[in-house]
Amino acid sequence: MLKLDDVTLHYGHSQVLHGISMEVLRGEVTCVMGTNGVGKTSLMKAIAGRHARSGGVIELDGRSLGTASAHQLAKNGIAYVPQGREIFPLLTVLENLETGFGCLPQAERHVPDRIYDLFPVLHDMRHRRGGDLSGGQQQQLAIARALITRPKLLLLDEPTEGIQPNIIQQIGEVIRHLRSEGEMAIVLVEQYFDFAYELADRFVVLRQGCVTLAGGRDDVSRADLLAGVSV
Repeated sequence: MLKLDDVTLHYGHSQVLHGISMEVLRGEVTCVMGTNGVGKTSLMKAIAGRHARSGGVIELDGRSLGTASAHQLAKNGIAYVPQGREIFPLLTVLENLETGFGCLPQAERHVPDRIYDLFPVLHDMRHRRGGDLSGGQQQQLAIARALITRPKLLLLDEPTEGIQPNIIQQIGEVIRHLRSEGEMAIVLVEQYFDFAYELADRFVVLRQGCVTLAGGRDDVSRADLLAGVSV
């Protein structure tokens, strides 16, 4: 579904990503791991078109993304749930979900029942303002808003950050369900090791903007992963 070949990224004169190459498969969860400041969020922004990469090639479904904008990539099937959620606090839950309609043709601009099946609390609170929700509820709203766009590729950046344990469990169940449908590829950036390890089909470990360890669950031991992310 997604292939990166020698991707680099700079902020001004500072290089953040150094030749990142990786593949993400449909029906799998690929977890990007590493300590703070190693380039995980920058990698997600490069894939989502939030920050232009300096070099390298990114392909979605075998087609190069070129220099497409974030809006164009969203229309092409990439949905990004950023760290910090970025919901609109003064809009209602329903209005927040409807902001995803801009990526869809007119005939598909509705909130499918599936969204509320995955996140029942959003149905109950659909007329409440986003800013009145708890952090965990806002995270569910951010993921649901991404799913409104019917993505091929779902990027989740630290979805458990600052979230209460029962909501973390619910988010994990949603990710498992989406994976089981086999239609979507999921990239998960996650600091909560046990959550990531239980969900991931394959792992990519970053250190100082470079891939230091990569492989499937059967190829990478838990001990090697722990050592890789704690350096």
